Amino acid sequence: MSERYPAMPPRNPNPPYKRIATEEAWLTPEIMALYKKEISEKTINDPGFNQLWGFFAGDSDMAQNQQRRIQSLGADRLADMDASGIDIAVLSLGSPGVQLFDTARATALAAESNDQLAEAITRHPDRFVGLAAFSPLDTDNAAKELERGVTKLGLRGGILNGHTLGTYLDDEKYWQVFEAAEALDVPIYLHPNMPSKQMIEPFLSRALDAAIYGFACDTGLHALRLLIAGVFDRFPKLQIILGHCGEALPYWLYRIDFMHSRIAATGRHPNVKPLKRRAWDYLCDNFHYTSSGVGWEPPIRFVQDQIGVDRMMYAMDYPWQFVKEEVGALDAMDISDAAKKAFFEDNARKLFKIA
Repeated sequence: MSERYPAMPPRNPNPPYKRIATEEAWLTPEIMALYKKEISEKTINDPGFNQLWGFFAGDSDMAQNQQRRIQSLGADRLADMDASGIDIAVLSLGSPGVQLFDTARATALAAESNDQLAEAITRHPDRFVGLAAFSPLDTDNAAKELERGVTKLGLRGGILNGHTLGTYLDDEKYWQVFEAAEALDVPIYLHPNMPSKQMIEPFLSRALDAAIYGFACDTGLHALRLLIAGVFDRFPKLQIILGHCGEALPYWLYRIDFMHSRIAATGRHPNVKPLKRRAWDYLCDNFHYTSSGVGWEPPIRFVQDQIGVDRMMYAMDYPWQFVKEEVGALDAMDISDAAKKAFFEDNARKLFKIA
């Protein structure tokens, strides 16, 4: 039996790999100020946002430290990376990013954020890589901003922070951004948002709405909606990234595949049609996974064993789960040197085209 709380040994001071952390959050000062304004004025009817950011946009010492870290694109972040043994951080706009706001404002904020991120990468090109924000419900401009971010600013993919005001992107009218990602040959990171207003109520009274459980429920739901809607039949080369060891979907791989095939075959639901491949295949071939927030060997090895060593990447989930000692635990994983190098470095270099 494994230890209930596994030990975290010191990290390897001279590993035969670079450590690339692939789900590291940041926010612009402008967006942080808007979050505080919306909370103060009580103008956002989003219970999950109000519960989570109502605390982290506040004045407590913990909240202030979180705000300092998440807004840093310089000395504070680099110092934390050095203290943790992180060589390169893949930065993306923290949840809910621009997706809290109306379409026009979200589009403008996404462009401003992408410009700021590109400038920071220019200052620290050997330490930072970035993903482009976009306004998912802006069908005219979402794909254009992703393309601008990649082709003009040098960003390496897109960040989709879950649902947008309760809307998921399985409706075909929002698929231009997936078409653009496939054409650009870049991934989209499907990062958690708080559960939508439609589903969050039972989570709130026990604070289950965020990272402890709600994030996985909502993000896994979004991923499966995309799969079952046929996104990957339309765009077979599209790659989606899921954090937190896959939001539990790898564990449910057999049952998702079995039940989807039965529902589709019976024709009992008008919105569930047979797909070109098995649900199993899409979850193995069109998704990459990261360890964000899971500094524990067994689930990481499960994804490597069942999905593929070439599909699992390291992430810390900074600053939300800043546990600098976890790198030592993962350095010590009982896996081959090649699998460890793939996990920490090679897979991220390939997917994000990091030279």
